[in-house]
Order: sequence, then structure tokens, then C-alpha cells
Amino acid sequence: MKAAIITANTEVYREREEDQCGKLIRQIVEEAGVEVVFMKALPTDRKVLSTVFQRLADNHLTDLILTTGGAGCAPEDCTPEATMDVVDRPVVGIPEVMRAHVLRMTKRTMLNRSAAGIRGDVLIVNLPGKAGAVKECLTYILPEVIHAVEVIKGEA
Repeated sequence: MKAAIITANTEVYREREEDQCGKLIRQIVEEAGVEVVFMKALPTDRKVLSTVFQRLADNHLTDLILTTGGAGCAPEDCTPEATMDVVDRPVVGIPEVMRAHVLRMTKRTMLNRSAAGIRGDVLIVNLPGKAGAVKECLTYILPEVIHAVEVIKGEA
């Protein structure tokens, strides 16, 4: 299984901040046996993000796109919108269960607007933009996300 990791954070894109979340995602998925074939920080820009998601999916470069950042309530946050711009079918249960899981630790998770969906045969999942929340969410959902990709690909 191949994965792409997108960090939606203009400061990381401009190399003013370190990509802690992207590196953490990479570590977690590689430990689960998933091959990371693409990893990039992008500006928090709806058109840029949706274009990259679309190209990765339509060119069959990956099976799974995991994003971090850009899913909060700040004016520039647009990752869920960019995701929904390109998916054919939403998968609402993934972000719902992430929020429910992290809600036990912090009420601020109610401010997360993550989305998930399928484009063609690629699953796109928005993860939170904070390392602690990324670790909690991704380790919690990863077995089901891997299964979902297998189902989408007709392998399960």
C-alpha cells in the first residue's frame, strides 16, 4: 500500500517551521508497513491543495492521502474544503470517530473540521494539525483506514 503525506501549513511550506506532524505520520504509517511515496508541505491554499490531491489520485500515484493541518477554524484553514472539492464519495465516519476519540482528552477537538472521502480508488483523510492529536488519531484509525483502502481497491 502506498501513501502520500501532505502538510497544509504555509509556515512549514516556507521552511519557517519544522514539519513535526508530517514526520510523525510518516513514522506511524511506515511502522504499519505502508510505503510513503510522496511527502510535501504545501501552503494553506484551497486550489493548491485540491489540485495536488486530484493529481495524486487521478494519476494513481498513491492509494491513500493523509493530510495534516488546515482543518481548524482559522480564516486560512481550508483543507476540508479542498478535500471535499475533489472527493466522489465522503467517508464521514473517519473524522467523526477521530473527534469522538480525542474529545475524551480535550474539548477543543470540537473545533476540528477534518473531512475524509474517496476519489476514484484513493482514500483521502484529513488529520489534525497538532502532533499529539495526529498521534492519537492516526494510531486509533490506521487499521480501519488500511482495511478501507483494501476494500476500495477490491482487495478485501
